[in-house]
Amino acid sequence: MNKKWTSQMLAKVIDHTLLKATATEDQIKALCAEAKEFGFKAVCINPYWVPLCARELADSDVLVATVVGFPLGANDSSIKAEEARLAVAQGADEIDMVINIGKAKGGDWATVQDDITAVVHASKPAIVKAIIETCYLTQEEKISACRAAISAGATFVKTSTGFGTGGATVEDISLMKKTIGEGAYVKASGGIKTYEDAVSMLEAGASRIGASAGVAIIREAETLENK
Repeated sequence: MNKKWTSQMLAKVIDHTLLKATATEDQIKALCAEAKEFGFKAVCINPYWVPLCARELADSDVLVATVVGFPLGANDSSIKAEEARLAVAQGADEIDMVINIGKAKGGDWATVQDDITAVVHASKPAIVKAIIETCYLTQEEKISACRAAISAGATFVKTSTGFGTGGATVEDISLMKKTIGEGAYVKASGGIKTYEDAVSMLEAGASRIGASAGVAIIREAETLENK
């Protein structure tokens, strides 16, 4: 048990996530109830569910995060911007957007940055987390993607959608944090299922964890505390 990361402290950095296409209204309501019960930082859901989550969480400190250009990042920037604008108008506090991965792979970093900038401007006053989908990028591309995101005004860089070929790794978190420095933050997401997974990401430099296994992680932490 890492005494720095108690169950209560850990809950405060977890985005309790449900992004499955099959998610029902009852499941989204249950997600919100769990977020309030365990004290999670936010729920992260698909845009359709933003109004429902805003209502369900209105009497709590839990934030509403939603995704934009998800999961491929291949929408036109104007569509991403409008998607973000609507989500914020409906009650979203945070926007997790997917960068233009194809343009990143092609080395067109100006377009990548402009794409993120459009969403940052449309999302105000909500913050933006730029999902760079690390599983598809080389080391140099990860560095360039992080730099583009920060230059565009994103508050966080985020590892993964959870729909790619891989999720967060300690090595990627360390690289991303080293690249962005102290002026911005890293969100680790994708494949984080245990207390050890979560703590390793936080110790490597992440400030937020995205996980669908948030309840299991906190219950594991509670069990360790009681030993």
